[in-house]
Amino acid sequence: MRQLLAATLLLTVFAAGFVVAGAVRQAGVERATDALAGDPAFGDALAPAEGPAQQAPVEAPSGTRAAATLTDFSRIAERTIPAVVTILAEQTVRRQMISPFSSPFDLFGGGRPEVYTRRSRQNSLGSGVIVSRDGYILTNNHVVTGETSNLTIEQLDVTVALADRREFRADVVGVDPATDLALLKVDATDLPTMPWGDSSTLKVAEWVLAIGNPYQLGQTVTLGIVSAVGRTNLGVSTYEDFIQTDAAINPGNSGGALVNARGELVGINTVIFSQSGGYQGIGFAVSSNLAQRVVSELQQYREVRRGSIGLTPENMMDVTTRLADRLGAPDTRGALIASMNRRSPAYQAGLELGDIVVQVNGTPIEDPGHLTRVVADASIGSTARVTVIREGSRVELEIPVVKIERRAN
Repeated sequence: MRQLLAATLLLTVFAAGFVVAGAVRQAGVERATDALAGDPAFGDALAPAEGPAQQAPVEAPSGTRAAATLTDFSRIAERTIPAVVTILAEQTVRRQMISPFSSPFDLFGGGRPEVYTRRSRQNSLGSGVIVSRDGYILTNNHVVTGETSNLTIEQLDVTVALADRREFRADVVGVDPATDLALLKVDATDLPTMPWGDSSTLKVAEWVLAIGNPYQLGQTVTLGIVSAVGRTNLGVSTYEDFIQTDAAINPGNSGGALVNARGELVGINTVIFSQSGGYQGIGFAVSSNLAQRVVSELQQYREVRRGSIGLTPENMMDVTTRLADRLGAPDTRGALIASMNRRSPAYQAGLELGDIVVQVNGTPIEDPGHLTRVVADASIGSTARVTVIREGSRVELEIPVVKIERRAN
């Protein structure tokens, strides 16, 4: 009898312990959630997003409280999908080829080999975003021109298919290979659009939607977060300001929209990092602020006019910790001048090899890519106020900003 009583008491203690532990765990989840909601660093993630996106409660077992809520993006998708289009481009290209009937003497003896012209047609498929009600559409340059960087395009035919299945022939207003963007125009009015967003306000872990036409499936929406902002030095284009996202981006998404939780266009999906050719959780979109400037320039001038002080990415280096110590710089921010053309405005104004450019017109410079973008955005004909670190001291220079001349193809 005494052993039975002891066993009963022991079981009671264990049962009470499990009940208390469960209550503590549940209370801990609720307190942690409430604390995050009250913390400015996490409040946006748990509070309802501005605009049409709504919070839908998570289903929870009877008698318990849901620890979090999920955002409903259906209204955002419904409003923005019509502004994303499918683009089919057909290029007629010409290439010069050496005739197989050329003699060995012609090929290796200094003679003139026989050359003939070969023409072919190729297609490229992608997405685009309607940026004005009167028919301007923004997409990627590689969607329009395809893989023709070393070829001559004799004819280019572009067709745009809207979400409502209407199709239009599109004119190419202009292309900007330096940012991999292109602007098209269709003869239509009252087209659906989405508002521009300010990409400079994006935060890491903010929700975004990627809308496009992957694998010719038609308008498709994927959800993810902002993984990083201000990505440069990817080797994709000359002027880089990429938003990195883990929203699924696949072949065919190029030129499509990256949309924030307020239904605003914050990026143009451009490239994926992949070892398989498909989605691996790393995609990049050209920031909306950079894209807006390209659109404005192409509309006005059919080209993008950019400023220069005579420096190219090849003239500059990143500042490493060792170089910063040797050159007397306080940190690794800035662009180290490694080479210069003696006829460049920068050289003529007194910039020297070994200088570290740390500020232009009041904007702190992070790296060579950032310096290139800041100078490119400066007004042509103006004078840039440039601050450099030279042998540990700050030196102020005034350098004329000139227009970058487009190279002939």
